[in-house]
Amino acid sequence: MIDQAKRLRGLVRQQQDRQKDTDAPRRAATSIAVVSGKGGVGKSSLALNLAIALSRLEARTCIFDANLGLGNIDLMCGLNGYWNLAHVIAGLRRLPDILLEGPAGVHVVPGAGGLSETLSETKVVGSEFRDQMYDLENEHDVLVFDTGAGLHPLVHQCVSAADTVLLVTTPEPTAIADAYATIKSLQLAAGSRLLTLVNRATTARQARDIHERLARTTRLFLETTLLESGWIPEDPEVLRAINHRIPLLVETPDSPAARAIEQLARRLFYQTVGDASRSNFFGRLWPPSKFKAA
Repeated sequence: MIDQAKRLRGLVRQQQDRQKDTDAPRRAATSIAVVSGKGGVGKSSLALNLAIALSRLEARTCIFDANLGLGNIDLMCGLNGYWNLAHVIAGLRRLPDILLEGPAGVHVVPGAGGLSETLSETKVVGSEFRDQMYDLENEHDVLVFDTGAGLHPLVHQCVSAADTVLLVTTPEPTAIADAYATIKSLQLAAGSRLLTLVNRATTARQARDIHERLARTTRLFLETTLLESGWIPEDPEVLRAINHRIPLLVETPDSPAARAIEQLARRLFYQTVGDASRSNFFGRLWPPSKFKAA
């Protein structure tokens, strides 16, 4: 496993070096949008710990707190970010000024509620802001987006640009129903992958049954295949870590949920990181028509 990781990281670095020596376009990072149909399914905790696990695989990882002004990723890390992406959009701060360093070297873009307005169809932002976002992507291997729950346009637009969409649900009937509604509303980009993750499951069979039910809906409404990313077991250590404001992978790395998240990170890492065929995430998210001259 270690040898595989070293080889993959070597390929990523070689790609970066080639692009530094030429006029090639900015390097694209792997983009993962973590979504859910409703709040309370553990999406933010999962996104944060997934980012930490990816960083421990030596993938330079940045997590965007895109929870429409209700973000709490910084608090879950024991940090307190006053400045956020809204201040960058307003021109009050530059992007490097607001970045926080979390566990395992993960970079956190705190409370990115300003994205909700910036991503609207009628909003046009400056090229300087665009260039800052492009630079950020160029400096990372993985971008993780903790999106807001539900069907807000912000969720749709992050999903439409992401390489991987991770739909989180739980065995609760309301969570499954909201996952159905989310699937029906999604618009996936060509080549993107939609995966389900059942959080707080009691058995692998329970998680598999939920996935199969959601997969039928996906085939019907999206005419695509829903992939199964695994499941996270019910684990009291998750809530304890949140209350302590210490991420689960730091607080209790040997807990069942932490081990399951690390397995998920390894699968995503080997399947996507280092793929040179992808285009730039922010180029897909914000086409040139949405920018004004600096």
